[in-house]
Amino acid sequence: MRTITRAPLRAFITVAAAASTLALAGPASAHVRVEANHADAGEYAMLTFRVPEESDTGALTTELTVDIPDLTSVRTEVMPGWTARLDRDTAAGTVRSITWTAVPGTGISPDQFALFRASVKLPDDDSVSFPATQIYDDGTVVRWDQPATPDGAEPELPAPALELSRAATPAATDTGTRWLAGGALGVAAVALAVALIGRRRA
Repeated sequence: MRTITRAPLRAFITVAAAASTLALAGPASAHVRVEANHADAGEYAMLTFRVPEESDTGALTTELTVDIPDLTSVRTEVMPGWTARLDRDTAAGTVRSITWTAVPGTGISPDQFALFRASVKLPDDDSVSFPATQIYDDGTVVRWDQPATPDGAEPELPAPALELSRAATPAATDTGTRWLAGGALGVAAVALAVALIGRRRA
């Protein structure tokens, strides 16, 4: 009877699992995504928009516009080969969108991606969406602006979005610190009492 060793079987399982992961990750990674170094509501954060290039004709991505939910503080990172323009609501003192434009002769080519970064003060909400418009040099326009479906499934052209968390409030932090300090004093008092009783007995 032929014996099958475990090593080749383990290798096969590992390869199969990796292939499944890549198959699942491929379509999702092809969307415009947004990530943050931290996502605390009402706090400053560095946003990174990951923009893929998926043109079937070999066209270059030459422009990206990201809608901003009227934030009061927005700054873009210097990006070689691209210029950035903020669409401001002067009366309200807010920023409505950011548009990155490639200098002539450059852009994101097929099978590449680019990272666009901006420092912002996040809104004081539970989540925030950044609808994006990707424009190619052959005139193709792709709008990444579809919200998540009620059943939680991802739409074909999802809008980049972040779920925001709540940072601990100063009052809550104060209370926790006071409890810790009080507990430490209590432990110290008990230790002192034990030491004094020990001396008296001695």
